[in-house]
Amino acid sequence: MKIALVSEHASPLATLGGVDAGGQNVHVAALARALGAAGHQVDVYTRRDDPRLPDRVPFAPNVTVLPVTAGPASRVSKDELLPLMSDFADELARAWITDRPDVVHGHFWMSGLAAVDAAERVDAALGGHLPVAQTFHALGVVKRRQQGASDTSPTVRAILEPGVGRHADVVVATCSDEAFELKALGVPSSRIAVVPCGVDTDRFTPDGPAQPRTDRLRLLTVSRLVQRKGVGNAIEALGLLVRAGIDAELVVVGGAGDAEHLEAEPETERLRQVIEAEGLRDRVVLAGAVPHDDLPAWFRSADVVVVPPWYEPFGIVPLEAMACGRPVVATSVGGLIDTVVEDVTGLHVPPRDPEALAAAVAELLADPERRRRFGVAGHRRAVTRYTWRRIAFDTVRVYERIAARAERADLLAGEG
Repeated sequence: MKIALVSEHASPLATLGGVDAGGQNVHVAALARALGAAGHQVDVYTRRDDPRLPDRVPFAPNVTVLPVTAGPASRVSKDELLPLMSDFADELARAWITDRPDVVHGHFWMSGLAAVDAAERVDAALGGHLPVAQTFHALGVVKRRQQGASDTSPTVRAILEPGVGRHADVVVATCSDEAFELKALGVPSSRIAVVPCGVDTDRFTPDGPAQPRTDRLRLLTVSRLVQRKGVGNAIEALGLLVRAGIDAELVVVGGAGDAEHLEAEPETERLRQVIEAEGLRDRVVLAGAVPHDDLPAWFRSADVVVVPPWYEPFGIVPLEAMACGRPVVATSVGGLIDTVVEDVTGLHVPPRDPEALAAAVAELLADPERRRRFGVAGHRRAVTRYTWRRIAFDTVRVYERIAARAERADLLAGEG
């Protein structure tokens, strides 16, 4: 198939760890690679944020990234991109009328707006129907519910996002919790498919080098430094553990820059205040962003991986930890409910509850054999259910279904 992936702010070319660069970038990049490896022709359309980028960037076998000029060729916060989506859609329509794909897959709600708009123009220009799949990666209604007034999304998102869901030929939800939310937004069950994110099980493995560590028990959190990721709750939980006599430390990997440049991030100051209040200056390491290739070594160095977000549309970190054979303690939100199997690969706790988080971590730190069993089971689950090869296969089945439906509709329209 000839597949067009649309990801307006999350480019596969981006450096991970920034405010707008995280799991979606990994998802789009890995899905594109896996689709290309399966023999499909994949073009990834993303907004040009650097004037030096060429019009076509070879990315992987059968995969090309196409930076689209829409607005300034510089970084723009994703919450400020909506006014640029009309120009983005213009360029998509122009490209697809010239070289029509078999299917379009939008990633994030604004990509969906542009993809649906451009596909309709292709239909008008060429006849027939260009099918559109949509993955939201996060739903505005959930974000607003969790963040309230601190949600910086455009207010019109509450109107436009459900419209994208209802106009797309299929919405590819990444977890069962998201599927329920989509039904509440008016997306028919018949047009919802659940296909999770994946993990690179060739890179994330139990065997291999590990980061050096002290004699203390090590907790690890890998996260962007934004408040909803719950890193502050992980620090508070560590404080409870230390006061209970457990000799533990917490390493936080993530942020827009390396450890020496974290001060530019607003969340860093708040986290340092939590560290000081808990008396943990010598037990919490803010390691900053690290190259993605170095992450497995960090996971292997941990006794327990803590994943404490207040909400999480899917969450790749638990899969990476499980693939490395590490037990996970995660909040019971979003995709974490699906990926982390209670008392098999890890433990679930309520969000924003440092006491519950500390209690669950303490259980595992006190039981090395249980940690080992969870790690073995997690690795098995990662390699049997969440490889990108499997995710690409499941995604293509969704594409084929909507392409066949569009073909049948075109035939019926021709007969009429």
